[in-house]
Amino acid sequence: MITRSMDWLQQHDHLIFRWLNRKISNKTVDSMLALVTHMGGAIFTIVLTLSIAFFAPEPWNTMGWQSFIALSLSFLVTALIKRKMRRIRPYLALEQVRFEKKPMKDHSFPSGHSTAIFSIVTPFLFITPWLSLLLILLALTVSLSRIYLGFHYPSDCLAGCFVGTTSALLIVLS
Repeated sequence: MITRSMDWLQQHDHLIFRWLNRKISNKTVDSMLALVTHMGGAIFTIVLTLSIAFFAPEPWNTMGWQSFIALSLSFLVTALIKRKMRRIRPYLALEQVRFEKKPMKDHSFPSGHSTAIFSIVTPFLFITPWLSLLLILLALTVSLSRIYLGFHYPSDCLAGCFVGTTSALLIVLS
């Protein structure tokens, strides 16, 4: 039963990956998502959270610190899971995958970019409801970009969303 369930999940993970990575290819979307994906990268997320923490007025600077701490915590959790799971990235495991020319060297599960973007936007969801929808859409776009660009399976991104959001909630609600 568990083996059948895992096979079903893997099959659907691959189907969704192939659809997002190969079926909806478009030069404009390629360019846009190649830029957006970096919003989940280490340099962007660290600089953004620390800039808000140091330079924004209250209550924004508090959210900046919470985002930075959640980012740090979620990075540690993600690094441990990647080391344990050792999932091979889709562009190395599957045939005919479109991917950026700069391949990643670490493992695929969970998505670090998805983890990072969800860990930094979650604290801001508590401060301003009008901004929440925009931040959630941005975080989802970063996560989808990781699949579209060939770096992650959908389950990698879902796990990253969970780790990032959970880490941030632990910080905000403590």
